[in-house]
Amino acid sequence: MIERTALQQTIQQALARSRVVALIGPRQCGKTTLARRFVPPDSVNYFDLEDPVSLARLDQPMTALSPLTGLVVIDEIQRRPELFPILRVLCDRDPLPARFLVLGSASPVLLRQSAESLAGRIEVVTMAGFSLAEVGAAAQARHWQRGAFPLAFLTASDEDSLAWRKNFIQTFLERDLPQLGSATPATSFFRFWSLLAHYHGQVWNAAEAARALDVSESTARRYLDLLAGVFMVRQLAPWYANLAKRQIKSPKIYLRDTGLLHQLLGIRTEQELLLHPKSGASWEGYVIEEVIKAFAPDEAYFWGTHAGAELDLLLVKHGRRLGVECKRIDAPRLTPSMHIVLSDLALDHLTVIYPGDRPYPLAARVTVVPLAAIAAGAQALASEVLP
Repeated sequence: MIERTALQQTIQQALARSRVVALIGPRQCGKTTLARRFVPPDSVNYFDLEDPVSLARLDQPMTALSPLTGLVVIDEIQRRPELFPILRVLCDRDPLPARFLVLGSASPVLLRQSAESLAGRIEVVTMAGFSLAEVGAAAQARHWQRGAFPLAFLTASDEDSLAWRKNFIQTFLERDLPQLGSATPATSFFRFWSLLAHYHGQVWNAAEAARALDVSESTARRYLDLLAGVFMVRQLAPWYANLAKRQIKSPKIYLRDTGLLHQLLGIRTEQELLLHPKSGASWEGYVIEEVIKAFAPDEAYFWGTHAGAELDLLLVKHGRRLGVECKRIDAPRLTPSMHIVLSDLALDHLTVIYPGDRPYPLAARVTVVPLAAIAAGAQALASEVLP
């Protein structure tokens, strides 16, 4: 069992200040396991809306929920959207006898419904699979190869992990997407998802993707937005600086879980990963996800110009601009692009993350930091990124 202490503390703090906390993330990322740390599944305060017994108990929701005190957990709440107005009534009681922790499988519909019914009453906590800080630096290679989903990472062998990820993709396409209202055939969406795997780390070109799939550009964008909305894909938005330069204005595309990326690319082993043409792009996406998890920025972007200057990740945190470059080489050096980024974007600091084992300065406001610093946790990473 891998403890998720920091995430558990985040939820506890949210529950202390908010009447309703929504814990959202992709299916199988560990939401239910974490919620059961707060309320055991055999408690009258626990409702799993994929369980027929819980559904029967909520046949009359006001009658079932109003007598409860303490913390009440409702899992897979997007299956019963009519509960949101009832939660608004229940959490407006004074004194407040109960608080609610609601879990959802990254449904955009869930967020829209909660915003409409529970505005000012709900706090959203987003989670993903295991972070590098949770699994530890010693497990970094396996974490990168297998991905962050707990059941994919913890399997006894690579073969078992591959089988789990294959089944996850099939279930996601055949069951989860239709539940989100998608009428697209599973085979069509699988082709699109596989195409995105080859776009990983590249600037999105809707027209090119639409031609490859023989669909309209609006359809390609709708597919992309749906996968981003369920946390399968990250659309890293471009940063616009007030410069007399032609800047890239389309997002970059990353599959958020490298295990699923490798499954869609047909990568089965660590050796195959290291030799694959997308190895560098995979590592870049892996580092970006782990930095965002550890650092929890207020905003995240990339930046690039048509002349070739670029920055892999621009973080805005407490009003400061922090640049991150991902370099999968033994000893990164200062490049002309780094000089341009520091000047044009007025960065407070630029951090270069590499797979080595020691940090060292490159120049004023530029530091090279090993990937292991992420495994040391957010506080240690912040001390490196914000010297």
